[in-house]
Amino acid sequence: MQTGEKSPARRTFNGAPKSAQGKPTDYTSHGVTDNDIFLLPGSDLQLLGLLTVIAAIVRLFRIYQPTSVVFDEVHFGGFASKYIKGRFFMDVHPPLAKLLLTLAGWLAGFDGEFDFKDIGKDYVGPNVPYVAMRMLPAIFGVLTVPTIFLTLKAAGCRTTTAAMGAGLIIFENGLLTQSRLILLDSPLIIMTAFTALAWTCFTNQHEQGPAKAFDPSWWFWLVATGLGLGATVSVKWVGLFTIAWVGSLTILQLWVLLGDTGTVTPRLWFKHFLARAFCLIVIPLTFYMAMFAIHFVCLVNPGDGDGFMSSEFQATLNSKSMQDVPVDVAYGSRVSLRHHNTQGGYLHSHNHMYPTGSKQQQITLYPHKDENNVWLLENQTQPEGLDGPIAGPMAWDTLQSTLIEDGAVLRLYHITTDRRLHSHDVRPPVTEADWQNEISAYGYEGFEGDANDLFRVEIIKRMSDGSLAKTRLRTIQTKFRLIHLMTGCALFSHKVKLPDWGFEQQEVTCAKQGTLPNSIWYVEQNEHPMLGADAEKVNYRNPGFLGKFWELQKVMWTTNAGLVESHAWDSRPPSWPILRRGINFWGKDHRQIYLIGNPVIWWSSTLAIGIYIAFKGLSVLRWQRGFKDYDNVTFKRFDYEIGTTVLGWAFHYFPFYLMQRQLFLHHYFPALYFAIMTLCQIYDYATNRVSGLGLRERPAIGKGGVAAFLGVSIVAFTLYAPLSYGNPWTQAACNKVKLFDAWDWDCSTFHTDLGQYAIAPPRGGAEQTGSPSSPAVGEAAFGNQKPLSDAIVTPQASADPSILAREEKIEYRDQDGNLLNEEQVAALAGKVSFSTRYETRTKLVDEAGNEIDDGPAGAEGFAPPHPDVDREPETAGGVPEDDGRDRPATASPEDDIRKEKLVESSKTGTPRPASEANEATK
Repeated sequence: MQTGEKSPARRTFNGAPKSAQGKPTDYTSHGVTDNDIFLLPGSDLQLLGLLTVIAAIVRLFRIYQPTSVVFDEVHFGGFASKYIKGRFFMDVHPPLAKLLLTLAGWLAGFDGEFDFKDIGKDYVGPNVPYVAMRMLPAIFGVLTVPTIFLTLKAAGCRTTTAAMGAGLIIFENGLLTQSRLILLDSPLIIMTAFTALAWTCFTNQHEQGPAKAFDPSWWFWLVATGLGLGATVSVKWVGLFTIAWVGSLTILQLWVLLGDTGTVTPRLWFKHFLARAFCLIVIPLTFYMAMFAIHFVCLVNPGDGDGFMSSEFQATLNSKSMQDVPVDVAYGSRVSLRHHNTQGGYLHSHNHMYPTGSKQQQITLYPHKDENNVWLLENQTQPEGLDGPIAGPMAWDTLQSTLIEDGAVLRLYHITTDRRLHSHDVRPPVTEADWQNEISAYGYEGFEGDANDLFRVEIIKRMSDGSLAKTRLRTIQTKFRLIHLMTGCALFSHKVKLPDWGFEQQEVTCAKQGTLPNSIWYVEQNEHPMLGADAEKVNYRNPGFLGKFWELQKVMWTTNAGLVESHAWDSRPPSWPILRRGINFWGKDHRQIYLIGNPVIWWSSTLAIGIYIAFKGLSVLRWQRGFKDYDNVTFKRFDYEIGTTVLGWAFHYFPFYLMQRQLFLHHYFPALYFAIMTLCQIYDYATNRVSGLGLRERPAIGKGGVAAFLGVSIVAFTLYAPLSYGNPWTQAACNKVKLFDAWDWDCSTFHTDLGQYAIAPPRGGAEQTGSPSSPAVGEAAFGNQKPLSDAIVTPQASADPSILAREEKIEYRDQDGNLLNEEQVAALAGKVSFSTRYETRTKLVDEAGNEIDDGPAGAEGFAPPHPDVDREPETAGGVPEDDGRDRPATASPEDDIRKEKLVESSKTGTPRPASEANEATK
C-alpha cells in the first residue's frame, strides 16, 4: 500500500544522510570509520610502549661504536662546529636538522674545536660528545616506530598489522644504520612520517563529512600537517615531494567538496580552501623561513662558505662590512678591485715570482682584505705641472680629480711592491692554453712603465647600477672589464687554484676568449686625497633578511644541481627498489659499516607496490568494460586508502629520475617508508577486510602470518647486523650472506675467526691521512663525467726492515662499478679518463711470501666522502650576477669551461697569505 508519507532518511554512524543504496548524500566517504588515535584502547598503548622500548634497544645498542668519524659525519658534524663558532658555511640542505644536531652537541658540552675533517678521525682523544650528537638521530629513529604504528591505526588497520609495520621499521638495517650516525636522513624520515600521520588523521576527519568539518580535532590535524610539511622541507628539499603529495590530495579533496552542491555552498567551499591554504602553505613557508632566520642569527662571522655569496651578502657578516667610501673613481685613486663572478676575492699581488713563464711577480685573487689588494690608478700619461710632467704615481694627489670614464686607458700601480699590472704573450704557469696570456706585476720604483702596462676600461652597461655608473667608474655600482691594449685580452679569473708556490690562491690571467662573467670586475674600496669628507659616498645595499634568504635559496639550488660528478658509491633510482647496491660508510680494525637494507623487508615492500599497480591497472580495465567493482565498498576503500600511500611512494621516488646530480641509496628511504606502509595495508585488507579469501574469519592465520614474517625479517636483520653496527664478523659468515656481486662490501676486511677480535689490539693509525705513491683503484669516467678531484686513500703502515717488497693491485672499474680486465682497459685507453676513486688494501709480503697485515682495510679513506657539501664556490648568488653569466663575450664559452676543468686543481686547502701571516705580504 502506498502512502503520501516519506520514509525517514537513513544516516551514517556520524549522522550524515544516506541514500537508499546506503551511500552518503554529502561528501562523506562511503565506508569510512572514525579512526581517532586519541581513543586507542589501553592494550594498544601498552603494545605501542613495548615496541618503542624494543626500538630504543635496537637503535641505541653500542651507539658509541665506531669511536671515529663515519662517512657524512665529516660534513654534518663539521657544520655543528661552524654553528658554535658562528662561521658562515654553505650547504645544499636547509638548516633544521643541522641546528638540532648542533643543539645536542652544545648541550653535551661540545665547544666546536673538533673539526670532523677526516673519515676515521678519533673522537675519544679530543673528548668529543659524539654519542650525544648521535643520540638525536637515534631518538628520531626510535620515534619513527610509534609514528608508523599510529599512522596505520589512523588508516584503519588492525592492531596486529600496525605492530607488523612497527616491527619492520625496527628491523630494517638501512634505517638502523642511518639513525645511529650524525646524519640528516633520520630527521628527514621522522618529519616525513609525522607529516604522513597528521595528514592521515586529517583525511579521516575530512572523510567523515560535514559533521567533523572545522571541529577542534579537524583543525588540530590540519595545522599539524602544515607544521610537519615545514619541518620536513626544512631538513632536506626532499620535503618538496611530501608537499607535492599532500598538495595533490588536497586538490582532490577540494574537487570533491566542489561537487557537493547540496551541502557545500560557495561560501563554505572558500572557507575550506582558505583553511587549507593557510595551514598547508602559509604555516610551512613561515616555519621554513624561520629556520633560516635562526641560521643567519647563528652564522654572523665569515667562513669558508661566504665565497658562494654575493658581496652584498658578505658585507652583512662581521669583519666583512665596510665604511662608506667615495663613489667617484679618479686618476690617483687607491682602489681594491673585486672579481664579480667567482667571488674568489680581490686582485692581489705579493713579492713572490712565478716559477715559470716570465718569472715576474705573481698576480692572484685573494679572498681576504689585505694591503696587497690596493692598486693606484694612473693615467697613461703623467699630468702636466708648471715645470712639465709631474713624475711618479702620486702625481695626482694634489691635482683636481679627473674622473675615469668609459673607454679610458690607464695603468694599475701596485703600491706595496712598486710594480704595475702587466701582460704579454707568455702562457700562464698553470693554464697553459693559447687563449690565455700571463698576468704579472712588472717594474720597480721610479720605472715609468711600458706599453704592456696599459689597459682600457670597458663598462658593461647592462650590469651597472644607475645612469652615471654606465658612463664612468663608480665604486660598487660600475661593472667593467679591463682590456689589455696591446694584445686585446681581458683581465680574467676562474676557479683554478695555484699550487703551493702560489699559496693556493686563485689564478688570474689575461684571456683572449674569456667568458663575460669571469672577466668582470668592480671597485670595492676607493680613496683619493682630493676627495674630501663631503664627497658622495656609497656602500653595499643591505639585502635584509628576505634578500639574503632568497639569494641563499638560489645558491643552494645552483650548487645542488651542479653535483653531477660521479662518486664511488652513487647509484641510480632503478636500482633502489631491488636493493642492488649500498654505500660503504666506514672500515677500521677489521670491521666495516656498509649501508644495506634488510632484503626481506625491502623486496617485500617493492612487491607490495607492484601488487597495487597491477590491481589498479586491472581495475581500470574492468571499469572501462562496465564492471561494477567500485560499487563494492571494500574494493573502493582498498583502492583509495592504498592508492594514497602508493602515491606518496611515487612522489618520493620518481622525481629522482629527472635528476642528473649524484644520488645514493639513502635517497630512497622516504619512499621505502611509504612502501612498508603499503605492504602493511595490503596485508591488513587480505587478512582482515576482504571476505572472499576466508582469512577474515580465521584471525589466527593473520596473526600467525605476521609472526612468521617478522621472524624471517629478524633473521635477515641479524645476518646483516654486523654491517649496521660495525660489529666483529667472519669472512665465512660475510660471504654466505653476500648474495650478489653488486653488494660490494669487502669480506676480506674481516677476520677468519671471531676469536681473533679478542686478541688483536686496536690499530690507531687510521686517524692519519695517507698519500700513496700510485693509485690503487681507478674508474673510467665516460662521456663528460668529471673525475673526482681527490684520491681518497688508505693510510700506509710504516716501513719495516723485514719487508722485502710491496705489491699493489690496481683495479679499473666503469661508472657502474663493474671490474674491467686488461683488454677492456686497453680498448678504452685514450677514449676515456681514469681517476682515483678509493683504495683497497695494500698487501705486504715478507721474504717467505706470507702476507703481512698492513692495518685495517679501510681506514678513513675506505669510503670516499659524500660530495653534497664539499664543493668550491663557483658563482656569486646576487641578482646582478645572473645577468652576466649567460652572456659570453666570445663564441666559444664551452671551450673556456672545458679548458678550465682540465687545469682545475684539487681542493687541497684554502687560499692563504703569501707570508703565512709571518710578515706583511710584500
